[in-house]
Amino acid sequence: MGVLFDECAAHGHRTTVHLDRPFDLAPDRGTHWTVPQLAALVRETAGQLAAAGVRPGDRVAIVKENHWDYDLLACAAVRIGAVPAQLSARLSGQALVTLLARLCPALLVTSARVLERARREDTDPTAAATTTLVLDPDADVPGTLGPDDVRGHPVPAPVRRGDDRPLVINHTSGTTGVPKLVLHSTRTIIGELARFESVRYPRIGVRRDDTLLNANSFAHGRTFCWTASALCLAPAEIVVVTGQDPDLADPLLRAHPPTVVEAMPATYVRFRPLTERLDNPFRDTRLFTSTYDAVHPPTVRAYLTASRHRAPLWMQGWGQTETGPLTFRFHTRASTDEGRGPGSRNLGRPVPVKTRLRVVDPDTFRPVPRGRPGLVLARTGARALGYVGEEARWSAKQLGAWWNTGDIGVVRRDGSVELLDREVDHGPALSCLETEDLLEERLPWALECVVLTGTDGPPLPVVVTPDGRLDEDGWRTATHGLPPLAEPVALGWEQVPRTDTGKVRRTALLRQLTGTAATSGSGRWT
Repeated sequence: MGVLFDECAAHGHRTTVHLDRPFDLAPDRGTHWTVPQLAALVRETAGQLAAAGVRPGDRVAIVKENHWDYDLLACAAVRIGAVPAQLSARLSGQALVTLLARLCPALLVTSARVLERARREDTDPTAAATTTLVLDPDADVPGTLGPDDVRGHPVPAPVRRGDDRPLVINHTSGTTGVPKLVLHSTRTIIGELARFESVRYPRIGVRRDDTLLNANSFAHGRTFCWTASALCLAPAEIVVVTGQDPDLADPLLRAHPPTVVEAMPATYVRFRPLTERLDNPFRDTRLFTSTYDAVHPPTVRAYLTASRHRAPLWMQGWGQTETGPLTFRFHTRASTDEGRGPGSRNLGRPVPVKTRLRVVDPDTFRPVPRGRPGLVLARTGARALGYVGEEARWSAKQLGAWWNTGDIGVVRRDGSVELLDREVDHGPALSCLETEDLLEERLPWALECVVLTGTDGPPLPVVVTPDGRLDEDGWRTATHGLPPLAEPVALGWEQVPRTDTGKVRRTALLRQLTGTAATSGSGRWT
């Protein structure tokens, strides 16, 4: 990864990159880049990290506003033999300092805005790092370095490392508390995952004439892996969108209509109004890809309908930061017709040759028959090396060669996996995910439906709407025939606590609405 951009430039890759805003790493260099220009920026950044005192084996923590230069910074750190740790700027101040204390980084690369917000929360991220580099060119933060302090350093020669040595650290979503720090090697995240994606598969493989849109959280391991595969496949264009405001993204997307889209489920929800415009930017899209979280059928249907391609596909992946993708499933226009198909909770089948799954009793860990719910275990060569600073927690989730996903699911007769809930959220009366699917089908005016299970009383439904109001008549019709639910709560999008990937922080929302974060599940494997 340290020489990825150099090697792609040397092979003559002519991909053009279009950004919705300049890199924080190069704020004065515009929004259009070629592969050779990106390679030069990574080399230059490697020199700056070395000038800041980073040496082979050191950890470099990266905490900044969302942008693809998270991965450019990571590649620069890898180039000089360091181990990058990509941390979201949306973490709370307390969660951030907790993770930094576990990392003990030689260098913290951050922004003035991140430091200002953390200090408003009475935390100091710089205290855990030997040195701090603030990327803002005009920032004056006492005790830190700025861009001028490290500019012009000679570019160090690339440092090679063994395939099983630590390569990169990413954190989990953190829906139930402080995220875990997941340590991957070159073999696990590149050899097992990125290499598998770097194949021109029929229909789903990236072609040289494609325009790839990525609208993700670039602090997560998914985009580090995507960076490797996308650059190697050399599409015509790459479009990077860093925010979730559809009106801000629309001009860039209409100027460069994507043929392949990868985005977070929450971004698909926010961009959905664009699918209804006359000149919708997804008219040429042949493949939509989603991961991180469930995407409910009405959203999938809206995008497939917006495409003018003869047979567009939606590829839904399920996996974890610790394992990479475990299953995949394809949706078509026909399979997402209202009332057809198993909904978003059906995750498809395990990745051929790469992964195996089994469902066991949560108490005895003995396999259960097909069709019965249980705890989902996974087996994959892409499993990470461990949790940084939480070795006992990592060991508790290993069962020999099997990994405890912490999810409750069912293996159907056709071999597909149906996800019911996270174990921590699972209640005895219903599947939260299944109920959410049904509610979103019946409430087309809702942006999102969330069902929370506490320790007392019926499950609590939360309906997210554009104006934070609820159509009570529509609600009564939508809940006909469902198990008993508590009185619904209507919220606007910004009132719902979310992770950096847009997932609802269910325990935080439960505490916000009820005063307690006690859930119906045990939470032993979160």
